[in-house]
Amino acid sequence: MQTAVAAATGAYWQWRGHSIYYVKAGEPQPHRPPLLLVHGFGASTDHWRKNLAGLSQDFQVWAIDLLGFGRSEKANVQYSATLWRDQLHAFITEVIGQPAVLAGNSIGGYTSLCVAAQRPESVAGLILLNPAGPFTETQTVTKPDPFREIFFKLTRSVLLMPLPSYMLFQYVRQKSMIRKTLSKVYLDQSAVTEQLVEDIYRPSCDPGAAAVFAAVFKAPEGEKNDVLLSQMTCPLLMLWGEGDPWINARSRGARFRQHYPQLTEYYLQAGHCPHDEVPDQVNALIRDWMLSL
Repeated sequence: MQTAVAAATGAYWQWRGHSIYYVKAGEPQPHRPPLLLVHGFGASTDHWRKNLAGLSQDFQVWAIDLLGFGRSEKANVQYSATLWRDQLHAFITEVIGQPAVLAGNSIGGYTSLCVAAQRPESVAGLILLNPAGPFTETQTVTKPDPFREIFFKLTRSVLLMPLPSYMLFQYVRQKSMIRKTLSKVYLDQSAVTEQLVEDIYRPSCDPGAAAVFAAVFKAPEGEKNDVLLSQMTCPLLMLWGEGDPWINARSRGARFRQHYPQLTEYYLQAGHCPHDEVPDQVNALIRDWMLSL
């Protein structure tokens, strides 16, 4: 099938002297914006394979590897959502050539939100799938535990040291550990395939991958979600995998709705990566929402 072939082939784009990998599927649609898919931590364009194939009949669909991930260069730079925001903005401007609907999962969702809020000229709409990112804490019910704070700071400082960070990276990049982590964040265990494990393992073998892992730990915390939402004006679709063990999807969804009441949202029987776990449902919801824009 042509779309599957298109989804599996890609190209490289040079940005700030670094090689950035992307894939494209489908033809430009005169009255429909293109769709740009942005992966989460440790993932890549491969994680959107089912969505590229499923949505490229109706839209021109792009997916990109953030700098430091997938087939993109493992550059020795300071990583942050601001860096990736600028990468996405430049890609939309220079390569896609028109405002796009951004769809992001996890840290890719937070980065996409940064683009929509701070580079609105690039974004025709925003789709967030179990997005990361902090909210402003409005109230402190209890005093912070000083011992917990000290332990957290000590643990983080140890992980930022080259040798412990490298050893942790070597541990978590084992295929058995990747599979174990995926098994925790997917409800449907049949979706945790050998190919999925391989797709996440392969980039960890690239030169510089261990340094990227350490650098992402050092990344400064970005702007709060509520501040970003207050700056945003585009349509917003939120798709939540309700079985995500890392976040409470319902209470987190309520925070987004509080700060952006005009959003559209759906809760799905899936974990942290609903686009890969229940792709047919996600593709149908994205298709209907984009056609209604």
